[in-house]
Amino acid sequence: MLGQEARHAYFNSPVMDDRFLDRTSKMERIMRKIYAGNLPPDATEKEITELFSAHGRVRSIKLAHDVFSGKCRGFGFIEMEGHEARAAIAGLNGKDLRGNLLRVNEEKKDLKTGGRGPRR
Repeated sequence: MLGQEARHAYFNSPVMDDRFLDRTSKMERIMRKIYAGNLPPDATEKEITELFSAHGRVRSIKLAHDVFSGKCRGFGFIEMEGHEARAAIAGLNGKDLRGNLLRVNEEKKDLKTGGRGPRR
């Protein structure tokens, strides 16, 4: 068993601090995938990126487009860091964008299939 002085030296050592800081900084950098729905058909990735950039750095964006017309199908996914994603969800959910009330929330995986689609 460690004595009081040995325990104090171990827990206050730079090694212990660095390990703890590395672990907490990695936890804060967890990326969140955000669902954005009810987008106008003429929405562009640039426009949606600018909209979400007001709340933090957009890491990636993917809007669903119609194969034939090339227009936005009305939804997309944006990837941001955890705290920035929460701020974007709070700030943009229900916001009016050219007559459409946006639906913005965290992506929900299908629990039955694990997000992979139906079983064949």
